[in-house]
Amino acid sequence: MRPFDLSLYLVLNPDLCSPIGMVETTRLAVRGGATLVQLRDKHATTEQMIATGRLLKAVLSGTGVPLIVNDDVEAAIAIGADGVHVGQSDLAAVITRQRVGPDMIVGLSVETEDLARTIDPAIVDYAGVGPVFATATKADHEAPIGFDGLARIVAAAPVPTVAIGGLKTAHVRSVLAAGADGLAVVSAICGTASPEDAARTIHYEIRKARP
Repeated sequence: MRPFDLSLYLVLNPDLCSPIGMVETTRLAVRGGATLVQLRDKHATTEQMIATGRLLKAVLSGTGVPLIVNDDVEAAIAIGADGVHVGQSDLAAVITRQRVGPDMIVGLSVETEDLARTIDPAIVDYAGVGPVFATATKADHEAPIGFDGLARIVAAAPVPTVAIGGLKTAHVRSVLAAGADGLAVVSAICGTASPEDAARTIHYEIRKARP
């Protein structure tokens, strides 16, 4: 498995990114400081995910920033992505690991302390914890956990964690204070007037908030 940095995890949204597209949003956000990129498109076919993912791999080439594919294990394998992220209702993490092999990054969404405690670090490399707040970018999300809930779940997880759900620049200090290794953002970068400036601002706040 290649090293990865959860500090500023960009989750792409095709609708929000539509003014300039997901590939250009990624190029600019990484230039601004995004450390990891997830391709998430709930309405795309596997073939469409593969086509977009290959473009994203090309734009990320040489940056050191890994590409994670949401849910679609077949697409992740075909793209040659660096990782795959699954939710509790997707393919089970243990089967996902069997399918992708030992070298690909595997992320898992967890919404409760009990789920966090069940994570096997031999299978899962990081946990996405949330939603911290309700968000319109994921209509079927679980009940928001807030920063107190985030801290409890992070403490229970045996792997690195990234907070997700309605997070903006103003939340950086609270996310890191809760013990998470970083924050995942969607609308804080996608669809903004300048994804590069948006990412740079968040990245700067992360650097300031860390000892």
